[in-house]
Amino acid sequence: MPKKKTEPETVDPGSGDVLVDLGFPDADERKLRVQLAMRLNELVADRHLTQARAAELFGIPQPHLSELKHYKLNRFSSERLLRFVTLLDRDVEIIIRPKAEGHASGVVSVSVV
Repeated sequence: MPKKKTEPETVDPGSGDVLVDLGFPDADERKLRVQLAMRLNELVADRHLTQARAAELFGIPQPHLSELKHYKLNRFSSERLLRFVTLLDRDVEIIIRPKAEGHASGVVSVSVV
């Protein structure tokens, strides 16, 4: 059987932000929600809370807590996730500073530390 000629594949370099590369118009908001959810999941685990107990504490149904645990974040705004952080006896501090050098116009950095 003769070999098929194949075109060489091209690889486009990524921007470093998979959500931007996938074309999400709200990539920054999605990234923030993922970071907040990661931290919330750590705090829940550190406190050895069951999903049922964490859901009760947050005032949400347990299936919604399961969604949070599995990073299905469509029903959670950043503000709501920040509220959950405060319900776990954590303070939230927001720092606004000049944009880092080298960031393109329109590119912002929001992160959870």
